[in-house]
Amino acid sequence: MSRLSETELAAKAFKMAWLTQNAHIALSRNLLPKLLPEADTKLSNREIAVLRWTADGKTAGEIASIMKITERTVNFHISNAATKLNATNKTSAAVKAAMLGFL
Repeated sequence: MSRLSETELAAKAFKMAWLTQNAHIALSRNLLPKLLPEADTKLSNREIAVLRWTADGKTAGEIASIMKITERTVNFHISNAATKLNATNKTSAAVKAAMLGFL
């Protein structure tokens, strides 16, 4: 097996970048659902908004005031999002939502 010269490597750089990107996409599609089942989760706009404010450090009462809804409704949306994301608390839900690109 011969090594690639600097010229050959430079000439094939675009194709190698394309190949690595496509390999990454294919592996992600196959592995992500197994490693992070929450990746296919669908959150409502309200759940996302509540989690954004939560990630900013706002309390349920402050979020209720900002969004002009009741504190009970805020807690309802947080609870639903946490259940969908398989999170143990609102902080964990906000972190998972951020990792999944919701926030």
